[in-house]
Amino acid sequence: MRRIAEIASYHAHIYFDRPEQRAIAMDLRQRIAERFTVALGRVHDRLVGPHVRPMYQVSFDVAAFATLVPWLMLNRQGLAVLVHPNTGRELSDHVAQGLWLGEILPLANLDMLREETAAEEVLAPNTVPSIAP
Repeated sequence: MRRIAEIASYHAHIYFDRPEQRAIAMDLRQRIAERFTVALGRVHDRLVGPHVRPMYQVSFDVAAFATLVPWLMLNRQGLAVLVHPNTGRELSDHVAQGLWLGEILPLANLDMLREETAAEEVLAPNTVPSIAP
């Protein structure tokens, strides 16, 4: 049995594929920044890593899960979202422990994800929430 304490943080990957979806994703990004203390990753308009659609990543700590993930459930506006823990096991974190909101997308290039990785560097949040979730 694995312990919950293995989870150092979480990532949410917000996917988009058409210009209208990109606009929705950017609006959602702004709303996340207004409401939550998170680290927003770069917007990738091309495929990166194991992801099969353009996307951006939202990094957040364990304490934020209880408010951010339910908020995403209600406000993702039809976008596909992968939420996964960061335990130092990239492959299983993405493939076996992740949860999907909306459409479940395949992941590719899984050989690039290592099963044992160094603990994720804790990122300083790059937003200051100004609106309550």
